[in-house]
Amino acid sequence: MENRFIPAVVLLVASLVAVRSAVINVQSSDIDFYKLYNNPEAHINIRLYYRRTTRDRIAAHGYPAEHHHIVTDDGYIVGVFRIPYSHKLNNQKELRPIVLIQHGLTSSSDAWILNGPNDGLPYLLADAGFDVWIGNGRGNTYSRNHTSLSTEHPYFWRFSWHEIGYYDIASMIDYALKTNGQGQKSIHYVGHSQGTTVFFTLMSMRPEYNQKIKTAHMFAPIAIMSNLQSKLVRTVAPYLGPRNIYSLLFSSQEFIPYNEFLLSLLFNLCEPDLNLRPVCDKALDLLYEGGRVNMTAMSEGLSTHPAGCSTNQMLHYLQEHLSGHFRQYDYGTEKNLKVYKSETPPDYPVEKITADLHLWYGESDDLAAVEDVLALADRLPNKKVHRMEDPLWNHGDFALNVDVRKYLNEPVIKIMQTFENANN
Repeated sequence: MENRFIPAVVLLVASLVAVRSAVINVQSSDIDFYKLYNNPEAHINIRLYYRRTTRDRIAAHGYPAEHHHIVTDDGYIVGVFRIPYSHKLNNQKELRPIVLIQHGLTSSSDAWILNGPNDGLPYLLADAGFDVWIGNGRGNTYSRNHTSLSTEHPYFWRFSWHEIGYYDIASMIDYALKTNGQGQKSIHYVGHSQGTTVFFTLMSMRPEYNQKIKTAHMFAPIAIMSNLQSKLVRTVAPYLGPRNIYSLLFSSQEFIPYNEFLLSLLFNLCEPDLNLRPVCDKALDLLYEGGRVNMTAMSEGLSTHPAGCSTNQMLHYLQEHLSGHFRQYDYGTEKNLKVYKSETPPDYPVEKITADLHLWYGESDDLAAVEDVLALADRLPNKKVHRMEDPLWNHGDFALNVDVRKYLNEPVIKIMQTFENANN
């Protein structure tokens, strides 16, 4: 998963290992596992899962929070959360520049707020005077609705990140501009991983949207994928990247089907103040070392992730890796001829992206390789490239590094503020 949240199976196995280790060393542990598991109240409560949405988590810190439902041009209904102003500033009557923030693959709006108000980008932006919108792509936890299709219908899942960019992000931008009510014509944008891919897609396919962007910040930009070092992607790509029986069977369905019991189990394992949180913390201690990860944020992330996506999103990325091109979805020769009038999909014309782009990359990122980021940058007419100073900075650090405020969030906000000061 792009934000480095551990898959549920790994967590459960690690939890069992942690419990076994704690029981064996019970005298040296500060966890009373007898009391923990002898609690007469139920440990699994499915309803608990629904009580803590992104809006709830934001509001718990005292910030005003809104939940909006936006209908896209092709009928999907996506959930977007908003921090309209800061309760610390009481600036609801002042001009508040708009910022839209978009998550990565299998993630959701929850990922951006897990670091809390001291480090989380949405909170810091709100406290800097911005009107903050946090998006959710179709198919994830908060965007599982359509004007005519049920999630049980296979046609619901016939989309890739192409459609998220072309339809969802465009609709979010237009809706935020309209709802803000201050006559603003453009916004700032922040995306992580797939959140960058969908931005590149929209701005190259619908270049008129470049005029609606003030500054855009691409964390771990994903477009060209020739040199990525992910062992998982490299292993799976030869089987699922080509158009064959394997990719056909894997296509157009929900990845990790929505499961209330599993989500509730993870919720009860990792949410703060719940009975099983010590097990989650113990498991993460076994899996992560070095002090680079915000462990509190990681634990809460496991209660909200994976958030769901279409298998076509993954197939599209595997195609990108095999082809070495940043191009549209490959349906196979026959359908490509009908859709694109060519046997192979066309490349995205990224040269049409004229928005003020800032590409932020890390040298140890196994998904956004340095060579690929720089190759993309060469094709972009208006960009600045920012290399993270920490040579160990990887894909997940953009979300969960303990120093993300200092090395990423504050510099990004400064760039936005400089733009606003120069244009007001």
